[in-house]
Amino acid sequence: MRDPSTFRSNRWFHGDQYEHLARRAWLRSEGFTDAAFDGRPVIGICNSWSELTNCNAHLRQVAEAVKRGVWAAGGVPLEFPTISLGEMFMKPTTMLFRNLMSMDVEESISANPIDGVVLLCGCDKTTPAQLMGAASANIPAIMVTGGPMLSGRWHGRPLGSGTDGRKLFEDLRAGRIGEEQWAEVEGCISRSAGHCTVMGTASTMASMAEALGMMLSGGAAIPAVDARRYQLAEASGRRIVDMVCEDLTPSRILTREAFENAVRTDMAIGGSTNAVVHLLAIAGRAGVGLNLDDFDRISRETPYIADIKPSGRHLMEDFYYAGGLPCVMKELLPLLHGGALTVSGRTIEQEVSSVRIRDRTLIRSLDAPLNAEGGTAILYGNLAPNGAVIKQTAASPRLLRHRGRALAFDRYETLRSCIDDDLDVDENTVLVLKNAGPLGGPGFPEWGHLPIPGKLLKAGVDDIVRVSDARMSGTSFGTDVLHVSPESAVGGPLAAVRTGDEIELDVPGRRIDLRVEANEIRRRLADRPAQPPHYRRGYGKLFLDQVTQAHEGCDFRFLAGEERVPA
Repeated sequence: MRDPSTFRSNRWFHGDQYEHLARRAWLRSEGFTDAAFDGRPVIGICNSWSELTNCNAHLRQVAEAVKRGVWAAGGVPLEFPTISLGEMFMKPTTMLFRNLMSMDVEESISANPIDGVVLLCGCDKTTPAQLMGAASANIPAIMVTGGPMLSGRWHGRPLGSGTDGRKLFEDLRAGRIGEEQWAEVEGCISRSAGHCTVMGTASTMASMAEALGMMLSGGAAIPAVDARRYQLAEASGRRIVDMVCEDLTPSRILTREAFENAVRTDMAIGGSTNAVVHLLAIAGRAGVGLNLDDFDRISRETPYIADIKPSGRHLMEDFYYAGGLPCVMKELLPLLHGGALTVSGRTIEQEVSSVRIRDRTLIRSLDAPLNAEGGTAILYGNLAPNGAVIKQTAASPRLLRHRGRALAFDRYETLRSCIDDDLDVDENTVLVLKNAGPLGGPGFPEWGHLPIPGKLLKAGVDDIVRVSDARMSGTSFGTDVLHVSPESAVGGPLAAVRTGDEIELDVPGRRIDLRVEANEIRRRLADRPAQPPHYRRGYGKLFLDQVTQAHEGCDFRFLAGEERVPA
């Protein structure tokens, strides 16, 4: 146990200078007694609550539960806000602001008299942003996510926010449902606060926080409005006080073994492709050399065993009742680094070895998986020299090996404006979108689940191969090749694709190739017109100047590495 005089907050409040008196006086002005600075650990509650972020709209109540735990354990909770990233509302994309939020979190932690921090998040980018900031600040930190919303229900059919909404929109475009049914869907697909109730990016990144060891075991899948989420929050408030006394920092938890455990767990649950770019960024902040080849190696070794949409059939609420992430990790124990440390002070193996799987139809065994390989595959080839990703468990098996003519678009707006026209397409067409990466988007938007041409939807075609340098929502599905790197905006080979070119996809062989001679590709790239920058000032310019490519995690160059803010 640490001597309280070594706590960071001690430097702010204890001394004989004017500023020490002033700081104590200012806390008293908020109604605190001297218990706030009598040597107890000061716990920051980093809250990304916002009414503009529906996933995080209940985090004020979660924060109150955390405070109960902190006070009960002998700490002093002080809540503070950061920017919040709401996937539904922010333009052009929340991914543009993930790094900004991570900087906000890091600087807010580092600049204030905080000995430990509880991270409150939920929506897609808020979770990795907080983990990135906490890894850089490197004081004791524990994460409490907001949890998935309640499952929707329509005409007796369960609806997963995101996934089923997208499927029903295709039905609307194809004329299979009408406007009245579409209005009904709007009224029942999103029933409560909390993030999407499928294995989208928010659920995936909550699972990654737990698999990394940064969340108390069992926390990722508890529904947002379930009383047990508030119990988890209170327990986390208690635990962070002990973590401060133990000096249990992120650098002790976010090890190479922890990241391999997270990647393996991601593959087993059929997680969002966005987990790739986020885990790369978090690892970069932690000074861990993770790369795309690690993802593909682990994917080949790890079966997909959690039957959750969009790769499977069930919703996150069902997953929780089946036992949640601890049960998946128990099944994976022979493949995991069981000795990896967690925020509880116990190892992964100690946390999950005694849990019981409640539903074997949802959480399968390693011997009877849903797929022999993990959810995400990494592709290379002349179209993606630095890699691309595909969620193979949510793709159409018939299209995993495919060759077809490209229909190429330079801008997303152009594609959207003509997608229901009488295009020259068939079921073998490969739809291609350029200029949708980190620089081209800008911000790496979720445009990669390209809409199927209306002509094909009406003919009963439910999937085609789609290729882009964009991301896609983790709630999406289909044979979508994403994160093509280098992106077209920096002269990557995707920029050379023209309508009529032949593209070959071979997921088992991990290839994506443009069937055009190398000399012709070089000629086309040399003739590519220069693109003016999207931003010339402010944060947008900082992003364009500093962001790395998809295969590097899209963090800022000056933020990655082992160097941390002094504690």
